Amino acid sequence: MNATGLREGVTTGTCAAAAAKAAALLLTEGLPERVTVTGPTGREFTLDVHAVPGGCGVVKDAGDDIDATDGLTVCASLEVSEAPGEVVFAAGPGVGTVTLPGMKVPPGEPAINPGPRRMIVDALREVLGDRAVRVTISIPGGEEVARRTFNPRLGVVGGLSVLGTTGVVRPMDEAALLASMTMELSVMRSLGVQRLVITFGGTGEKALRRAFGIEGRCVVQAGNYPGFVLDEAHRMGFERGLLGGHPGKLLKVAAGSFRTHNRDADGRLEALCTQAAIAGAPAETVRRLYECRTTENAMGLLEEFGLKSLWTALAAVAARRATDRSFGELPIEAAFVDNEGAILGETPGAEAFRGMRGPAV
Repeated sequence: MNATGLREGVTTGTCAAAAAKAAALLLTEGLPERVTVTGPTGREFTLDVHAVPGGCGVVKDAGDDIDATDGLTVCASLEVSEAPGEVVFAAGPGVGTVTLPGMKVPPGEPAINPGPRRMIVDALREVLGDRAVRVTISIPGGEEVARRTFNPRLGVVGGLSVLGTTGVVRPMDEAALLASMTMELSVMRSLGVQRLVITFGGTGEKALRRAFGIEGRCVVQAGNYPGFVLDEAHRMGFERGLLGGHPGKLLKVAAGSFRTHNRDADGRLEALCTQAAIAGAPAETVRRLYECRTTENAMGLLEEFGLKSLWTALAAVAARRATDRSFGELPIEAAFVDNEGAILGETPGAEAFRGMRGPAV
């Protein structure tokens, strides 16, 4: 239980280490009911284990965290030599393989991160000493679940990644999400991408790609964290960016908000009404815009009032806000698009992103 009263869980890396240790004990002493493994921070985890065909498994318990892998079984099977040697990793069904540079393990390797690898090695050495071991980690059902994760965007094919830097899953911790965004940006830079397209979610990405004819691996979904993505893109040396999406999110950036969750910020109507007033709209028009309950409603009123040109002005404001975040070192263009891929307004420099081709996905 953490300070918020939510129950903590264990990472896939912890489960894999426990399954591997159980598989080693199965070969040497017989199947244990539970095993204890030590995480990267020194914290110990005691987990129930059970036999699976060819080895042992541990059911992932993510606690109260919303985790796509919760309830899956992480399995380990071993090929053990009598001679001394290294621990070699293999990806079984449901565990992905890295195909692109920029990840924490090189292309061609199973998507088992360094932290879990160390836990697995330590667990195996505790039982098997210095004998050479080939350990295969599997997660039945992992290939299907992986389609709902960042893995396809990161070039991890065939299944899930085995992750975990501390061994424990802390509920509602945004660190894993932000780390995934950093990793995606790192992969793009390693592939030579210099111009970055930033949007907010899957629907926005599809609309923006359709609007600008963008193809390939050059678009990152920032979710509610466009400020974080802009900071990381600046740190990594991207040369230029296009920030685009539906007014519901991009208007918040125009209002100066770079964490766009509805619990953190709004300002959509304030940004819209400010530009309407600057453009000379009557007070009654501004009032009606301000009283809109949804962005879609406001979009309809702008068309009704003949104020669609405001989207171009608002794009300029959003682009300036985003560019100012890096003190001008990462120039950002902006474009408002609707969910069907129609451009509502854009900055002149956004034209440079039309027909952009990134590396193959």
